[in-house]
Amino acid sequence: MASTDYYKTLGVDKKATPDDIKKAFRKLAVKYHPDRNPGDKAAEDKFKELNEAYAVLSDPKKKEEYDTYGSSGFHKQYSQEDIFRGFDFGNAYKDMGAGGGEDIFSRLFGGSFGGGRGQGGRGGFRAGPQKGGDLEMEIDVSFRDAVLGAEKGVAFRRNGKREELKVKIPAGVDNGSKIRITGKGGQGESGGPDGDLYLIIRVLPDPVFSRDNGDLLVERPIPFSAACLGTSLDVPTLEGDKRIKVPAGIQPGTKIRLKGFGVKTLGSNAKGDLYVKIALHVPEALNAEQKKLVEELADKGM
Repeated sequence: MASTDYYKTLGVDKKATPDDIKKAFRKLAVKYHPDRNPGDKAAEDKFKELNEAYAVLSDPKKKEEYDTYGSSGFHKQYSQEDIFRGFDFGNAYKDMGAGGGEDIFSRLFGGSFGGGRGQGGRGGFRAGPQKGGDLEMEIDVSFRDAVLGAEKGVAFRRNGKREELKVKIPAGVDNGSKIRITGKGGQGESGGPDGDLYLIIRVLPDPVFSRDNGDLLVERPIPFSAACLGTSLDVPTLEGDKRIKVPAGIQPGTKIRLKGFGVKTLGSNAKGDLYVKIALHVPEALNAEQKKLVEELADKGM
């Protein structure tokens, strides 16, 4: 159920009050209760989903974690046994007019949390010190900070509290790169260590450069005359402008390579290359003299 939208499951929105959530659950739980739908596997599965959704959204701490990190992030911290830990089945089914409580839970889940992070004890709950679950969150990093490295402030929530820390962004990170922050994940249990926080990098686009792994690409337009006769021009690099020679007769789309002016490989000192892509600049309008010259060139087959 890691991809399930609990709000959608109960038919409520994020602004629903605890009472709204409880009413929605009780109404649907009666409808899909196994005792009222004997032998109906689809109804049984729906009933399980309703219980899991309610176990999360009726618990203020779990609900806050779910709202903060979304379904995927939440399930990296909470196993099914964590979700139902402390859930009051008796109160959930009180006065519903249908069988409920821990007996129905045992019937549906087999008295165990299959796929949980450990067995032992009633209902599969874990015994002894257990490491907390890991958390994930995306952070936006500017193109140049990703390429050159930087220090960035990060604010996040864990265990219901806001925390802030400074994170070193290593040079060369790219979209999808992960930075591990030890001990900043979910709270450990029974004296176990806290889990870890993984920051997933999302690199923002740059107005000048584009990137292909360790290589950079920049486009530079030149006039027709420069393409025919050759020229020199300044091109931007991460280390400042650099003057390059453009050979006579260069074709539009040709790339000129600047070795070692690309991105530093993550975890090493090796660097990629910078490619300058030559584009042909065609003026949108010509004055009379320019038009006459172009017409003369056209007459000569240029």
